[in-house]
Amino acid sequence: MEVRVEGLVKRFGRVPALAGVSHTFPAGALTAVVGPSGCGKTTLLRVLAGFVRPDEGRVWMDGRDVTDLPPQARSCALVFQNYALWPHMTVFENVAFGLRLRRLPTREVEQRVREALALVELDRVPGIEGRRPRELSGGQQQRVALARAIAVRPRLLLLDEPLSNLDAKVRHRVRVEIRALQRRTGITTVYVTHDQEEALSIADVLVVMEGGRVVQWGRPEEVYARPKDPFVAEFLGSTNVLEASVGRDGAIQPSRDGRLLFRAEDVVLLPADATPPAGSVWAKGKVVDCLFLGAVYRAYVRVLDVVVMADARSPASPGPVVLAVPADRVMDFSHQNGEGAAKETA
Repeated sequence: MEVRVEGLVKRFGRVPALAGVSHTFPAGALTAVVGPSGCGKTTLLRVLAGFVRPDEGRVWMDGRDVTDLPPQARSCALVFQNYALWPHMTVFENVAFGLRLRRLPTREVEQRVREALALVELDRVPGIEGRRPRELSGGQQQRVALARAIAVRPRLLLLDEPLSNLDAKVRHRVRVEIRALQRRTGITTVYVTHDQEEALSIADVLVVMEGGRVVQWGRPEEVYARPKDPFVAEFLGSTNVLEASVGRDGAIQPSRDGRLLFRAEDVVLLPADATPPAGSVWAKGKVVDCLFLGAVYRAYVRVLDVVVMADARSPASPGPVVLAVPADRVMDFSHQNGEGAAKETA
């Protein structure tokens, strides 16, 4: 099911949670909506679900205007951040809840519950149907919430920060399972999160929001590699920002009108007397600290009175260095660029 919103505006008092959002969510795709707290992403999800009515704008599902329809008439299901499982009900009863509200025959309810539990791979846990939520792990509770949502066979699945209550290892595993589940079912899915890594790894389409607006959208790889403005560039990845420009020899130099952004993984640290590689932007700096992060070491380097980050496979010793970045990996959002779009430094 294709979902389209046009000019959505929603205010809570004087605060605009949505400030004119227009976007199309492709049928059969998983769209991740990401942004900082308060950017409007959860409000957008609740407008799609029908729990919040916009002050302005329309919601269309497969060409049908559903703006004034209640949640139960939209063929969608919402998975909440806190799972919202009934504590006094068993797993079977929780998954069957929406089906029984629809007054489906008992045999069909039983079949759909077992199909849904199998899709989220809970059928492998002996006796799971008779357990209550308090007897489940966090990951199992999340799977029950997913099973309850897909049991009603929605055409639109909405996920609101579904993994935020899980520890890191379980969160990574369930993330993979949600992606696999969406691919198996082909349900149009909108996945809201503040976690950029989660959004980048799970999405077919990435939507970045700020201040109640969609500021950029596209394939995750494209948005990450070619951000349209400094906010997107800084929000996605470990990004350094310098008020600087690039001289003819590639040296980074202070500039009030300049704004250079580059990510920590693109930085190379060289000995203080080394010649920067051809095609690189560079500056002299000083390593002031280095931390082990597991997969990489993160060095903190003072450059132009600003401390920037550099990631490497080996630790960096404190002291003078040459910091170099491939020119095509530096984003130039200098003030004189007008619209603020990045331009090539090479």
